[in-house]
Amino acid sequence: MSKTISYKGKINIGEQQQIRLKTNNGKTGYRITKFQVMSTTPGVGDVEIIGQIFNKDQTGSISATVDFSDSNLMAVSYYREDPNNNSGIFQNFVIFDNTKTNQDIFITMTDAMGATVPGNYYIELEAMTLSDLETTMLTLQSLRTLSS
Repeated sequence: MSKTISYKGKINIGEQQQIRLKTNNGKTGYRITKFQVMSTTPGVGDVEIIGQIFNKDQTGSISATVDFSDSNLMAVSYYREDPNNNSGIFQNFVIFDNTKTNQDIFITMTDAMGATVPGNYYIELEAMTLSDLETTMLTLQSLRTLSS
């Protein structure tokens, strides 16, 4: 079984949103295939929105800093818009495609320019059935992450 599911929403700058993915038996795994962010008021202001997806709660540590060495980081999306300088819109995203999870994910939204306009997000996930070995491995990784 492999199917694509999507989530969309709005997050205030400097906040986090939890996407509930975990199941009772942990046999369904998810891989991020698309992650995009944009301003809720496109064309109005100078924004640099940074969206990040983690496999661990980021409460108390939400930051505009992107650290690819963070083992909890699953994806990053960057959206730049400067209508005043006619530089247009720039979007870039990086997804660590070999990362699977069977637990909840956490999306954060920040603005490198200090703007406070909320950001929209769109995520596509590939859902797949996990083997017993994969289920055990992902659950143990999750427990290790929670204890650190």
